Amino acid sequence: MSSPTSPANSGWVTGGVVFAGVVMMLNGVLDVFRGIMAVAKDDVFVNTPNYVFRFSLTSWGWIHLIVGLLLAATGYFVVTGSAWARYVGILLASLSAAECFLSLPYYPLWGLIVITLDVFVIWALCVYRPETE
Repeated sequence: MSSPTSPANSGWVTGGVVFAGVVMMLNGVLDVFRGIMAVAKDDVFVNTPNYVFRFSLTSWGWIHLIVGLLLAATGYFVVTGSAWARYVGILLASLSAAECFLSLPYYPLWGLIVITLDVFVIWALCVYRPETE
């Protein structure tokens, strides 16, 4: 029985953390590929004129590449149960959501999907409380 100060994790929360780690790894790998595409051949993406947060697509490619590598590595450590990885994962998922928001004109549907998954990852990592016995 758990005390009021340390709520027990439900199956949703515990499974959600593992799923969040897997989503982080998958999102990171896809972000790396998206970054490579933008750096190697930036004419793959639609260029949107008059966008407030406009960067060159090569710059976006490097941003996606670096964030993707960090996200995939942190997702691995979330799945293995590292406590520090949950905190770093919240930071990186927030950064990933912001990065996808800022690059929405280049691939809007994918950006919205990733933002939604990042919000779930943030929720799952925030509500998890490790079992102490």
